Amino acid sequence: MIRNPVPWPNGAKVACAITFDMDADSLVHLEHPENSYRRISTISMLKYGPEVGVPRILESYRRHGLKQTFFVPAWCVEQYPRAVEAMVKDGHEVGFHGYIHEAPNTLSRSDEHYWMQRSIAAIVKHTGRRPRGNRSPLYNFSENTADLLVEEGFLYDSSLMGDDVPYVLQTAKGEVVELPANWATDDWPPYVHSIDLNYVMQIVSPERAMEGFMAEFEAMRTAGGGLWIGIWHPFVSGRLSRWLRVEKMIEYMLGTGDVWFATLEEIALHVQACRRNGSYTPRIDQLPYYTGPVKPQRA
Repeated sequence: MIRNPVPWPNGAKVACAITFDMDADSLVHLEHPENSYRRISTISMLKYGPEVGVPRILESYRRHGLKQTFFVPAWCVEQYPRAVEAMVKDGHEVGFHGYIHEAPNTLSRSDEHYWMQRSIAAIVKHTGRRPRGNRSPLYNFSENTADLLVEEGFLYDSSLMGDDVPYVLQTAKGEVVELPANWATDDWPPYVHSIDLNYVMQIVSPERAMEGFMAEFEAMRTAGGGLWIGIWHPFVSGRLSRWLRVEKMIEYMLGTGDVWFATLEEIALHVQACRRNGSYTPRIDQLPYYTGPVKPQRA
């Protein structure tokens, strides 16, 4: 089923990472730059993430002995330093997620690089180390992103969706490991409803949302050698009823004996180690896929 399964540590059938994008209220300021300060209810909903969701998530991780990855826009690192300090204190990874959740594919190369460098500096100031991984806000990876990640010494990206297993993004500048995401394991579609964020959908119950998340997990576990990544948000999945269901999920996954829980940095380093020892040869994608607009012409 999976043509190129990864040999995970200790014979695990699937590598799992619950990643949290702590966007906080960067979202509303980006969406409504002129009057976001007047949208008090939406700001409060988004502040729930760093102020209530993150402490709850970290407490659960401590009980289960998990170290995981958080992607945090640098503006949020600066606005909510205590939340980020708590992540670092507990040994979790903090990755790059834009400055204020801006879309890289709307920026010039120089602007994208500026905000990347400014964000790296903020993350180093508050965590003590450079980020090793990137997740482009809303997966908006640009034709320049891979080159810039290579230039800035990143190990991996987790924005693209091209496989069930890790693969490699290669450019003229070098390469990074791709740890692919998947909308089916993102908590935005089942849970988010916000007029101010221009996303109005029916909210489903935690059990209904978990059906989709677990279907992806069980498929990876059955096939063997795959990668399951949750792409979640503290203000969304950190809500009490949803998080109680996540705790049951964690307990179930650990109870199978088939799972390797790790940070994305650890997963990327394992992939690189397997490449070196010859036990895994990932697919290589040459980027960019296209160098300009695709406009079919009449013959």
